[in-house]
Amino acid sequence: MLAFSVYSLTLYAYLHKPYWLAEYNTNLMKALLPLVLMFTSIVTSAQQKFPLYPKTIPNSKIVPDSESVRYNDDSVMIVGRITRPTLTVYRPPAGKANGEAIVVCPGGGYSIVALDHEGTDVAKRLTELGITAFVLKYRIPDDQSMINKEIGPLQDAQRAIQFARENARRYHIKSNRIGIMGFSAGGHLASTTGTHFTKSYIPNRKKTSLRPDFMILIYPVITFTDSIGHKGSMNNLLGKDAPGEKRMFFSNELQVTPETPPSFLVHAKDDPVDYRNSVLFSDSLEKNHVKHELYLYEKGGHGFGLNNKTSEVKWIDLVAKWIHDLP
Repeated sequence: MLAFSVYSLTLYAYLHKPYWLAEYNTNLMKALLPLVLMFTSIVTSAQQKFPLYPKTIPNSKIVPDSESVRYNDDSVMIVGRITRPTLTVYRPPAGKANGEAIVVCPGGGYSIVALDHEGTDVAKRLTELGITAFVLKYRIPDDQSMINKEIGPLQDAQRAIQFARENARRYHIKSNRIGIMGFSAGGHLASTTGTHFTKSYIPNRKKTSLRPDFMILIYPVITFTDSIGHKGSMNNLLGKDAPGEKRMFFSNELQVTPETPPSFLVHAKDDPVDYRNSVLFSDSLEKNHVKHELYLYEKGGHGFGLNNKTSEVKWIDLVAKWIHDLP
């Protein structure tokens, strides 16, 4: 915004050449203009935020924007009551981009979104690794703001994949190297996107593929079965009285096929979101001969984001190598 303002004022002064400007000031404007343009380009290309849907938000009721932002005791930014989804693009430094891209879905139990801890912070690290990141601030399931709340987040994730693929040339990414990453309930959303891609829940006039090319699932919620399912996420997405067939439909270990994207899973064994969520999904991938890897920390709990403080192993470095080695 600052760069745009400086650029606008400089351009206005240069084009209109006010009578009170001395000749040397006009020459100064001419000299500064290329520098301002370059600075503007750097700022705007590094990070761009915009509404996920340019016009009508599908499956949405007209409600006031009541989005809230707060910080928890760990200074993590918590965003709630999201009804207007956005996508923020983070691009690697010039000359470092490798053509890979990832849509990042922060977690929050389908009740909030930990936007910086599992979104912005991760995106910045990805760009350091040469990967373009699209941070998705998806809608929170709510009967008051959605016609069918159970598909709202999936629609937003599909739209993010669609946008990235249709704008691959614009962002200098490869249309066949666009993955999705999710944390906790965001991992459920990411795995839903990767197992329910045959049906388009959004307008898709160009018939763009909505299948992620790979999935990165970090301490994900996977299943809604009775034994190890995460009830909070399930209740927020489907409702407390969701029928068994609906819970099975969104238990993503049951939806794996040979067409499911290659996947990398990370979990800690002492996670209150049972690590067997990742094991179940890994087992299903194995049975369907889908390339995958499962990395288990002995400790770390839940929600450690980029850094598991109990280990020197940085999962994101393992992920970057794994993605690079994909065929």
